[in-house]
Amino acid sequence: MVRFTRLFVTGTAAGLLSACAGAAAVGAADAPPASAPAATASAGTSGSPSLAPAGAPFDATEFAKFDLPWAMTFLPDGRLLVTEMAGALKVFDPASKRTGTVTGTPATQKVSQGGLGDVVLHPQFTRNGLVYLSYVEPGDGELFGGAVARAKLVLDGDGGRLENLQTIWRQVPKQTGGGHFGYRIAFDRDGKLWISSSERQKFDPAQDMASNLGKMIRLNDDGSLPADNPFASRGGVAAQVWSLGHRNILGVAFDAQGRLWAHEMGPKGGDELNLVTKGANYGYPIVSNGDHYDGRVIPDHPTRPEFPAPVITWNPVISPAGFVIYSGSQFPAWNGSGFIGGLSSKALVRVEFNGTSAREAERFDMGTRIREVEQGPDGALWLLEDGNRGSNGRLMKLTPKA
Repeated sequence: MVRFTRLFVTGTAAGLLSACAGAAAVGAADAPPASAPAATASAGTSGSPSLAPAGAPFDATEFAKFDLPWAMTFLPDGRLLVTEMAGALKVFDPASKRTGTVTGTPATQKVSQGGLGDVVLHPQFTRNGLVYLSYVEPGDGELFGGAVARAKLVLDGDGGRLENLQTIWRQVPKQTGGGHFGYRIAFDRDGKLWISSSERQKFDPAQDMASNLGKMIRLNDDGSLPADNPFASRGGVAAQVWSLGHRNILGVAFDAQGRLWAHEMGPKGGDELNLVTKGANYGYPIVSNGDHYDGRVIPDHPTRPEFPAPVITWNPVISPAGFVIYSGSQFPAWNGSGFIGGLSSKALVRVEFNGTSAREAERFDMGTRIREVEQGPDGALWLLEDGNRGSNGRLMKLTPKA
């Protein structure tokens, strides 16, 4: 059922701040929700103490640490590609716990909320070896913008290299500041490339069709424009756009029916989960269930019903980051559930879907900021800890409690 008002979502607690209070912060480092249980040390899957909270139906085991990790994806051989914001692409083998480096990554600029970002394999990776990376591209002076490149991944020993790197998409125009790039990447079942393009903390570009900021982007796998995009006839960057009126999309996932779900960080309050549909305008900054940080009120969604309201609103916020819709066998009761990492909430949030509606079903207090969530080939859940608070980000594997 669509949630229109600023109601607390079950399992949240007062006092959490939004994750985007200025360009220098990805999320507020607040205490975890009071309603969530504290972490406990129980036996982990590899004999080490579990990092899972008390009462959770899983164990959580640390496998590795990375320097400011941002995203990960599994290779067909069971190894992981992990991006580090300063620009490194790592290959990690969970079996041997060996880590190597992939050379030839795009030249990127590490800023407060960006650097080397997402990493995704082409749907036909086993045939063409193509990998897609998002990153912050510097421009003239103090201007920056998100970009997406693709290259052929050649693995060699513990590491490898990227060949024939091509930048196939850029945010337009580049902006000052280091916040709100978004630049999550996903492929749908038809092989189309989707990119979340956040509004760079500039508000108005989300409604400006001369800019691709604050938009959901849909492209062919080579960066060319699909003829059936909703604004294709307008040409220019508008032809890239699938939907508009977004703020800071940091998680995108397709469900089993092919529907696109995306969560975004709201302003002061009002994090959102949206069902993204063709040509829709989600209203930011005209409407939001949160307000500006300087105290200015933003009208709520019900005041402008022409803008689709969020399916879920969180206020207090969770500061969502990373998103996967589970389809594995290790947690059969969770099949079809969405899992969202929480930064300021320091949580793993489980969302249940019912057609085009959704609700928060559970929240697990992980005691640390969760940047990324991924499903492993064996059906385990993997988490990356955010490293933006001065420590290396841990890679953790979640398996059913014995």
